[in-house]
This record gives sequence, structure tokens and C-alpha cells, in this order.
Amino acid sequence: MAEVGTISVVIPACNEAAVIGRVVTALSACAAWHEVLVIDDGSTDGTADAATAAGARVVRHPYNKGNGAAVKTAIRQATGDWIIVTDGDGQHRPDDVVAVAAALGDYDLVVGARRAEHQASAGRRVGNAVLNRIATYLTERPVPDLTSGLRGARRERLREFLHLLPNGFSTPTTTTLAFIKAGYNVTFIPIEVQPRVGVSKIRLARDGARFLLILVKVITLFSPLRIFLPLSGASLLLGLAYGVWQVIAKGRIPNGAVLLLMFGVMVFLVGLVSEQISSLRSETRD
Repeated sequence: MAEVGTISVVIPACNEAAVIGRVVTALSACAAWHEVLVIDDGSTDGTADAATAAGARVVRHPYNKGNGAAVKTAIRQATGDWIIVTDGDGQHRPDDVVAVAAALGDYDLVVGARRAEHQASAGRRVGNAVLNRIATYLTERPVPDLTSGLRGARRERLREFLHLLPNGFSTPTTTTLAFIKAGYNVTFIPIEVQPRVGVSKIRLARDGARFLLILVKVITLFSPLRIFLPLSGASLLLGLAYGVWQVIAKGRIPNGAVLLLMFGVMVFLVGLVSEQISSLRSETRD
């Protein structure tokens, strides 16, 4: 178990002046953290002043860069051995932050997993459920909440994947997939979520596609055959079935069947090369 005094609690925040003071005060009261660090991502409403008044150490971005950029700044600026990232909108309870801290040490990454009924809307629940199922397939282990903003990890492990983290809202997705595929110990603990103050900055139509692209990107980096092998197999089976049907029906193999078979073989070979590159990257990292 990680000592509470070695944990930096970091809060990316943008225009959360109405609630950030209460969040910092509640977190400071529940445990003797190494520090509470707020990254003010270009706020225009006094978020930094409210966080400072509540006792947090504040690092400010001169303009809005995105949630992921704020998390990257936090990873670079935090001085604790462990980092817990929590939202600045009041959704996450201090007790759940303490629960995440209690699991650190036994696990390299601890994610607070929300229940489906705690999602903001029906559309968000459906979108997250789809992402969770895709992530479960790609990682070959259950992923109950891919996009939760509450998570804790060893700072040096996070720095290892710093170059993969996007500047937008896909940092939780990237860290979860990267830790699992790199073979680190990852666990999900159930948490309760309170209604947020203000309006969510995530939009399902816009950011859902980005999350999906991040899924494919990270798995292609760490386990590319999980993407290439099904595509190759589907193309080969379709080409074979089409070719056999045309031979029986018309006594010839159509060009379309040949193209499908060739495409399947090429995708498989690209997958093999990608898998070798992924293995070399892992060996270099170790």
C-alpha cells in the first residue's frame, strides 16, 4: 500500500471557480496528502484564485490546452511518488479518492469504475458501454469503465507513457489501455459519482469518435494483431466464399475474390510486421 504522504492529488480544472475551492478543501480534510495540485487550464473565472485560497498548489496554463495537456503538466509538476487524478467539478467523493489510494502499491494503476446508472445521460451510458466492450475485446480482460476521470498510478509509470497522452479528453482511455497492454497491474474499484457542478465539456458525437480512434491507436501500438487479424480473416473468408460460389455457379474465379484474398494476405503480413515492431518497442522500454 502506498503511503498517503507520498501521493500527489492532482486536479485538472477549467472554469470551475464555483466548486474548486470546496473540492480542494474536502480532499485536504480527508487525508494528509503529499500535496493537492490544481492545474488551471486557462480559466477565465477565478479558478486559480479559489484553488489557492483553499490551500492547493496551483500551476496555470496561459491559455486553454485541453484536459489531457493539464494532466501532462500535472505529471511533470507533481513531486509525490504516486499521482491520483480527480475531476475538479465535484463529481468524485473524497472517500473514493481515499479508496483509490488504498489500492496503490498492490497495483500500478487503480481506476475508479462508475456504475452505468451514474452516467450523465442515456446517450453517454450507451457510448461508454460500447467503448468498454471494445476495450475488453482489444485488451482481453474486463474493462468496466474506460473513461473514468478518477485514477491513481505511480508517477514514473505515467511518465513512461507521457508521449502517448493526447491533449484532449482521451487521457483516461490512453492510460488504461497502455498500462494493461504493457503488462502492469491494473484494477478497477467501484465508486459513487455525485452530480457535477456546471455543464460537462465532453460531447458524445465529437469526442466519442476521438475515443474510438485512441482505442485503435493504442492497441495498434501494443497489440496490433488484435486489429489486423480479424480484418485479415474476414477478408480471406469472404474472398474464399465468393470465389468458391463463382466457381460452382460460373466455372471461374472472379477478380473480386482474388482481390479480397490478396487484401487479406497483405493485412495479415502488415499485422505480423507491426507485432514485431511492438515487441521491439517493449524490449527497448524494459
